Amino acid sequence: MPKPTPNKEQVSLHIRNKDWEELRGILSGCHPADIADVIERSPASAHEKLFALLEDDLKPDVLAELEGDAAEDVIEGLTSSELAEVVEDMSPDDAADVLADMTEKQSQEVLGLMDDEDSDDVRELLKHDPETAGGIMTTDVISMREDQSVHEALQAIAFEEHDENVFNAYVVDEDQLLIGYIDIWELLRSPDKKQILVTIVQRDFVSVTTDTDQEEVAHLIRRYDLSALPVVDFDGRLVGRITADDVIDVIADEASEDIMKMAGSAADELEHTSPLRSSLSRLPWLLVTMIGGFVTSIILREFQYYLAERAGTEPSIDMDLIALIPIVLAMAGNAGIQSSTLLVRSIALGSIHTRNVRDLFTREILTGSIMGLVCGAILSGWSLLTSTNELLTGGISGLELAGATGFSLFCAMTFATAFGAIVPLALNRARIDPALASGPFVIIANDVAALLIYFGILAALLASTGT
Repeated sequence: MPKPTPNKEQVSLHIRNKDWEELRGILSGCHPADIADVIERSPASAHEKLFALLEDDLKPDVLAELEGDAAEDVIEGLTSSELAEVVEDMSPDDAADVLADMTEKQSQEVLGLMDDEDSDDVRELLKHDPETAGGIMTTDVISMREDQSVHEALQAIAFEEHDENVFNAYVVDEDQLLIGYIDIWELLRSPDKKQILVTIVQRDFVSVTTDTDQEEVAHLIRRYDLSALPVVDFDGRLVGRITADDVIDVIADEASEDIMKMAGSAADELEHTSPLRSSLSRLPWLLVTMIGGFVTSIILREFQYYLAERAGTEPSIDMDLIALIPIVLAMAGNAGIQSSTLLVRSIALGSIHTRNVRDLFTREILTGSIMGLVCGAILSGWSLLTSTNELLTGGISGLELAGATGFSLFCAMTFATAFGAIVPLALNRARIDPALASGPFVIIANDVAALLIYFGILAALLASTGT
């Protein structure tokens, strides 16, 4: 019988009313992934309380499913001994993922409180880069000696305890070197239970070493349609396996990383809600765009001076104002695309409901404001540095122009991030694919809005000076 899916509205109401006992009953019968979803959607103040409501046997599976700020809040709310109890009941790869997100001091404390056998497995996994085969593998493998019989193999499998389904038994020699594999189904249907494994082992197999990149692992499993992939060390000894469900996560993570990089952001933005953290992820790419805008501005200004010289006219304020337009358009456009890409990817992953929409919109506005403040200050400095002496005779000082251009960029980027967030949400609500329509809508609207903001602020400044 399938586990019930918690009613989101009902759960939200119970959280607001602090009906913890009601929530305990609702969550106890749900799937760990659904429970993790409830915790991630809840306010930060409720993360620890909701996790504490769970029965002990549910906590390991739920913690393995949690991501981002919710996972951090839950981990911070547990003592080292409590974490050790939870982590011990997790599969080694999930336990390593949880410990990798802790501080070095805390993770060592937790490992010291775990059983030696469990902690040794996790320590071995933590040695590897998290984005390699060694980092995503599990040490839960079924390995058989080549001289064992089918009957002995089946007897050994019956006493194995694994948290994940196992379809293959790996055959190794006396030095633990991987020889091949045998489908467990083939062992069960073998007519001769006394047959030695070395005579029926499949020697044509695909394996990876611990340092193989996780993208290559995903490619191999997809290409050869494998349910699991053995992992060996540099000497060919079997050390673990990677299952298809782990690869699904890798594919999703790699796709998110590539998509967010294309938009000039970072994939970890999908997991966190801090405006400052989002700003720090996006600003480096925006600053590269700004440098390109400076180059464009110089070329445009010099060409205008060239045309004025040919026409025999004096340079005017218009030249400096127009030369800054490409910077304002490029910065606002990129900020808007970053925001819309984040929302489109969240919708595609089905994680958009894990945050309150109002909080998400507020975060984007704050993120745009922080980035606009930084980039606006830089543009003000650039404008003050490059404004000409002739400009000062137009009734506007270089300082006034610098303040106006910086403020206009601040307003344009704040609007762009807010608009870039609201468009995918609105299109999704209207059952229109945000991935198809968000780009054109955001680009056109942000260009128009940025120009109106820029010229509006400058027009107000000119009007105030009577120019």
